[in-house]
Amino acid sequence: MSQKFDVIVIGAGPGGYVAAIRAAQLGLNTACVEKWVDEKGTPVLGGTCLNVGCIPSKALLETTHKLHEAQHGFAAQGILADNVKIDAKQMVARKDQIVKNLTGGIAGLFKANGVTLLQGMGKLLANKQVEVTAQDGTATVYAADNVILASGSVPVEIPPAPLTEGLIVDNVGALQIDEVPESLGVIGGGVIGLEMGSVWNRCGSKVTVFEAMDSFLAAADQDVSKEAFKLLTKQGLDIKLSARCTGTEIVDGKVKVSYTDSEGDKEIVVDKLIVAVGRRPQTQGLLAEDCGVKLDERGFIFVDDSCRTDAPGVYAIGDSVRGPMLAHKASEEGIMVADIIAGHKAAMNYDCIPNIIYTFPELAWVGKTEQQLKSEGVKYKVGKFPFAASGRAMAANATEGFVKIIADEVTDRILGVHIVGGVASELVAQGVIAMEFASSAEDLQLTVFAHPTVSEAIHEAALAVDNHAIHVANRKKR
Repeated sequence: MSQKFDVIVIGAGPGGYVAAIRAAQLGLNTACVEKWVDEKGTPVLGGTCLNVGCIPSKALLETTHKLHEAQHGFAAQGILADNVKIDAKQMVARKDQIVKNLTGGIAGLFKANGVTLLQGMGKLLANKQVEVTAQDGTATVYAADNVILASGSVPVEIPPAPLTEGLIVDNVGALQIDEVPESLGVIGGGVIGLEMGSVWNRCGSKVTVFEAMDSFLAAADQDVSKEAFKLLTKQGLDIKLSARCTGTEIVDGKVKVSYTDSEGDKEIVVDKLIVAVGRRPQTQGLLAEDCGVKLDERGFIFVDDSCRTDAPGVYAIGDSVRGPMLAHKASEEGIMVADIIAGHKAAMNYDCIPNIIYTFPELAWVGKTEQQLKSEGVKYKVGKFPFAASGRAMAANATEGFVKIIADEVTDRILGVHIVGGVASELVAQGVIAMEFASSAEDLQLTVFAHPTVSEAIHEAALAVDNHAIHVANRKKR
């Protein structure tokens, strides 16, 4: 008879490991399956986010931001730091150590909470049975009352740019570059492309970004995308819109990139090329044909608002289901599902999921964009406040960008918060909290913000919704 658990989670990424810990905290006998191992055969926990995504990329971004600030911002503050250079190998080593610390921490949390780790490839069979195949090919079948699928996603590969060790790389290979390339190409002007492009641009690489769409960051509010395009190109990123890669060729240890844009066919030679055109659900080998779980037309696992699949007792969360491919979305879905399994009432507000791009300045937003509201015919009002008018931003030498708040013209309820700024990733949480509690612009207007802080820009933008901003000229008097 196979060993049985209350809950088996397949995948130990930010959705899976959080779901497993939460389920165990709620008194459920929980196991978590993970196939990833290191060169020593030790299970690697944390998924893409902790190992080759969110965390390591932020480590590189933080280091290179400090480099750029030292090289270009210190002198204005009276700090003389001549000949500041980057040690790329040490930068990558530091990144690797941070990853090691965090992934090791998850193993400790599993042990502290009583989560059983099952190492191997997990596959959902019929009747909520899970087959776990170890590296040596040995398969063991476990039974569960509930199964949570948290298999994540993988990078999309494109035929014109097949991955080539050390030269044409995906997000994983991009994080292993340990020498500053003289020139770097990036296919894809999304989150990964802009962040990795920024890292090496700050280190001195000539970076060219190929974006196939004719608009930049189409999912963002147009004010945000326009400002970001202006600031990033000013920093040195060569962002080519309507530029579709048609082929690549390795020539003398470099990459010749063929592409077409509005002017016709062109070529460029770069030292390295990063392919960052998006991600797709990782469901290969995950589902037996008779398991009862269905995929939608795009290959995502079909779920309802509570992440239930078509198979009773089987749930799916994270990148393999509908919604944005974000670690924090996956984690919150994991918590929601664990609570539901334990018999609690739980729900998730998908209208209040923040999006962040960690360039500098950072880009962050939550809720509806102005163009979305226009297309929906919603009457709205807008308030904006520039960081150039913020005393604390001036002191921090970070005056680029703004806060934009959109509110319903009739109810005054906040519909969206959009930020370009040095600490946008932190400030956007104030917008998330406000929207979660269905706040009005007036609620923020009546809130006392500490002075001097960059968060005062939130206050001023809320005041500007009704033309009451104090430290910037209003559109009109009332």
